[in-house]
Amino acid sequence: MSRLSNITILMTADTVGGVWTYASALASALSELQAQVYLMTMGPRARADQREMLPPSVQVIESGLALEWQDPAGEDLERAREYLGAVEQRVNPDVIHLNSYREATFPWHAPVVVVAHSCVNSWAMACTDGAFLSEPKWRRYTRLVAEGLDHADTWVAPTVAFGDVVGELYQPRSPRIVIRNGAPCTGGSPPADRRLILAAGRMWDEAKNLSLLAAAASDIDWPVFVAGPTAKSAGGSGIKLLGELSHSRLAAHMRRAAIFVSPARYEPFGLSVLEAASAGCALVLSDIRSFRELWNSAALFVAPDDADGLRAALSDLCCDKAGLAWLQRAALARAKHYSLRQMSGAYARLYRALCTRRPGATSRAVEVCA
Repeated sequence: MSRLSNITILMTADTVGGVWTYASALASALSELQAQVYLMTMGPRARADQREMLPPSVQVIESGLALEWQDPAGEDLERAREYLGAVEQRVNPDVIHLNSYREATFPWHAPVVVVAHSCVNSWAMACTDGAFLSEPKWRRYTRLVAEGLDHADTWVAPTVAFGDVVGELYQPRSPRIVIRNGAPCTGGSPPADRRLILAAGRMWDEAKNLSLLAAAASDIDWPVFVAGPTAKSAGGSGIKLLGELSHSRLAAHMRRAAIFVSPARYEPFGLSVLEAASAGCALVLSDIRSFRELWNSAALFVAPDDADGLRAALSDLCCDKAGLAWLQRAALARAKHYSLRQMSGAYARLYRALCTRRPGATSRAVEVCA
């Protein structure tokens, strides 16, 4: 794999949700390739357990700047422009890796990669009527997302499905590539006595659609656990809420679970699904395009509004030892295609191409990581 011993990367990441898991894993892997990585947090400061996900070689910069979806009117934009300009001058990076959009409009000296993890417009399309997007502050948010994509030297989507959505919404002029997210493979032969169903996400988030699981869980023989913040929801009678867990504690629950379920209405990739598959869980997923792209023939699929279908799929698996074992093996085998090594290698090749400015290196949409 290509070493990055002469490349310095300035990467931004928020600490809310799966972007931190992605960014910390990628930053760690790039550091192993001998890159110098500065990881700058946006929004809340990283918790102690989140910092523990990084090796000492990755330097963390706590910016305290607003997240773009929490600041749609752009009130923090000028402060961010000044702050990030000073950071670039001090760090002198070879590549700017942004896990958000609007910061790409700043006058960077280094080439800029924007990674499209999600956006409010695509979330609204999948989960709500989107009427709020007509408000002036959200119209400005939309303009800044579009401008950020246009200003990037290239932008990355984690799936073809989500790349197509972003392309249709914003019509970016910059080239697109697809690099699948990756995770370490922690699974083996799952213990035969695992009799637990697990899900993860915020109970009140329409995108995660965990209310469907709550409706389906009451008649399932095995216990159903949900990991994630619970302050705004009491859950349901058929599920047991674990609360917000550290990444290591969630991984431990995945190793104990037989089935991981995600009834999401909106999931540009679904990193928790990959981590669960890597831990040896069978997958029961909503039948949406991104999940089909990643897990077709390696998971059971249920429509995201079909509580009876979800209940039946989970109940059948609880009673079908051979079918459950087959799905566990299939998910684990597929997860190995989305490895951390493949993801970091794809980004390493992208960074090299941007730094050397090879003609046509990022001139068209191309799937970089299988």
